[in-house]
Amino acid sequence: MKRLAFYFLRGLLITLPAVITGWVMYEAFRRIDSWLGIDIPGVGFLVTIVLITLLGFLGSNLVTRGLLAAVEDAIERLPFVRLVYNSTKDLLGAFVGEKKRFDKPVVVQISPDGAVRALGFITQETLGRLGLDDTVVVYMPFSYSLAGWTCLVPASRVRRLETSSADFMAFVVSGGVVDIPKIG
Repeated sequence: MKRLAFYFLRGLLITLPAVITGWVMYEAFRRIDSWLGIDIPGVGFLVTIVLITLLGFLGSNLVTRGLLAAVEDAIERLPFVRLVYNSTKDLLGAFVGEKKRFDKPVVVQISPDGAVRALGFITQETLGRLGLDDTVVVYMPFSYSLAGWTCLVPASRVRRLETSSADFMAFVVSGGVVDIPKIG
């Protein structure tokens, strides 16, 4: 009977991630198709991907940069809209784009003896403007979340890691479940 329960649980571990992923993708396709009023499954999703890529191309073009700057200036004049827009833009920019912030993986020594450590990313190299020249800002993401701690840490307690930022982020956010990234 224990063996049968073991096989059932193993089957769940194999089946559930695939089923949940399939369901999420189906719902995303269905919802985007309904928003765009398209009855062919998946076409709305494809149209959305094409439009986003087209906007990316236009945003890289000198002619449309002025138009985008004008739209952003208009958004800056609306208090609540500005907060939501800038927060979203900064969050996305931290992961992708020209101003990536999570590209310096580190280990932070938490306890004085170095026995307890935390994983994170340096987001500011110095806080000299605040009179804290020997301090760095480290963002330590929570597992399975975009939330995390923003900590001011003495630079002497931070050790940089030469590894892929994406692999390191996957390792940290998964709670250490995924493979340890290769550290060079």
